[in-house]
Formats: sequence, structure tokens, C-alpha cells
Amino acid sequence: MARKRKGRDISGWLVVDKPAGMTSTAVVNKVRWAMDARKAGHAGTLDPEATGVLAVALGEATKTVPYITEALKAYEFTARLGQATNTDDAEGEVIAQSDLRPDDEAIKAALSAFIGDIMQVPPQFSAVKIDGERAYKKARDGEEMALAARPLWVEELLLIDRPDDDHVLLEMTCGKGGYVRSIARDLGDALGCKAHVKSLRRIWSGPFQASDGLTLEQIDNMAKTPDLDQYLKPLEVGLADLPEVRCLAESVAKLRNGNPASVIASDVEFGDEVWASYDGKAIAVGTYRGGEMQPSRVFVA
Repeated sequence: MARKRKGRDISGWLVVDKPAGMTSTAVVNKVRWAMDARKAGHAGTLDPEATGVLAVALGEATKTVPYITEALKAYEFTARLGQATNTDDAEGEVIAQSDLRPDDEAIKAALSAFIGDIMQVPPQFSAVKIDGERAYKKARDGEEMALAARPLWVEELLLIDRPDDDHVLLEMTCGKGGYVRSIARDLGDALGCKAHVKSLRRIWSGPFQASDGLTLEQIDNMAKTPDLDQYLKPLEVGLADLPEVRCLAESVAKLRNGNPASVIASDVEFGDEVWASYDGKAIAVGTYRGGEMQPSRVFVA
């Protein structure tokens, strides 16, 4: 018999302002310990040296992680011009240099090529799997790989500031799977000056804002107390991008058992993915089929 994981059956989202020098997994483990939660996960990995929004899902909220992962997110990052590194960030070794420093107008003109549907090659040091092994492990062994380009939707890419000739501050809003390091690298190549990411911060992800995030110091100070519970956002926040339908009392048990049931909907099309609520609480996610919903994922009360 499998051993039952210890901890509270607590559900919701805790927004963390991740510090540099820590992996996303380590942050999740810290939150799970502090909340004494049985189950936890996160929506979208940040590189260890990156900071900003890391939304940690607890309990039943982990079932809504895919909807946050698919949502738009925004990054603020500083690109160092004149140097390319083997990791495409400041942690790597400089592998190419240039004395060219394009002016602001040239940079703004180059940014237009990175907006919309683009193809992006992940960094050599990334978590992409090659023949069952992470790319960064192969890169650490000195192996060079031809990584396949991947599609990315970039909603917006703006030049925010130019503190000096060597640095530019940019802000990017994009969809799932974006590598900011690749953007900096490819921008440097397009400008002919080489570039890498010097610092990176995720300022928002879906409904979650960095300004709402708790620091690890705050989490430590409130660990295992009711004070920390007050910062927990309801799991329904993770469903903000899906249409909501309401179910009747007699439909609750049917949906939670995975069976289709009647729902009340407006502005919803046949075949849409929706979430059903009762008294404001999420009951299930599923497909709307003309007055009924067929659940695909249910939430335990």
C-alpha cells in the first residue's frame, strides 16, 4: 500500500517573489514546508538566477497549473551588448565579442522582427530533452547540439531604458515556452553586436503580479502560522482565462463523479472548455455541450 503523504489538505495559490540563486523546485519545497501542505507545484520554471513571480499551487490548485502555464506572462530583462556567452546569460563564459554599439533607433527597429509568431532556438544550457537527456547536461560535458527551433508567440517587446552604451532594458510579453536568453542572443546577432541576458525578472504571469509576491524571508517569518494562510489565493484564480458556467445543487455530485450534468451558461459556445462553479467554488473543468458540461478534471471538496 502506498504511503499517504503527510501535510494539510490545503488548496490555493501562493505568489512568491523568487530571489536570484535559487531553483524553482527549491522555492516550491520551501512553500510546501511553510504551509505544511500535502501537495504543491508551480506554474512555469524560472532560471535559478532569475527573479520575480513564481506562482505556487497547493492541493487542488495544482489541477489548474496548465491554465496558468498557457497564459501570457511578462519579463523585464537587461541585455548586455557586445558579448555572447555559452549560456546566453551572465553565468556563462564569453565566447564572442564586438565593439559595435547600435543606437536606440536601430535597436527599436530590430525588435519588430521578434514580435508575433516567431521561431526560437532554445539555449544550449536549457532543460530541453535531447535523446532523453537534458540539454544543459550535454552542454556541461562540452557537447554542442543542434537544437530544433520552437514556435513562440510574442505579444510585445519594448525598449524601456538605455542606462549606458553596453546595456539595454527590455520588456517582453509572450506566451508559453519563451526563452528570454534566446531573445537577447538573437537580438544581438541581428544587430551584429552580440548580446546576452545580464538580469531577468518575471513581472507578471497570468493573473499573478510580482508586486503581490511574498519574499522567502516573509514566508520564513510566517511559516506554519495562520498569518501565512491569509495570503493564499483561491484555486479559482487559476481558471480566470476560462469561461465560467454555474451548476445547480443536483449537478455538483454528478460532475465530481465525472459524469455530465446540467449547467447554466451565457456567452459560451458548444465545445468550449469551461469551468463549473457552485456558490463561487470550482467543481470541475470540462467541455460545454449545449446546456450540459462533460467534466475532464474535477476538484475534490
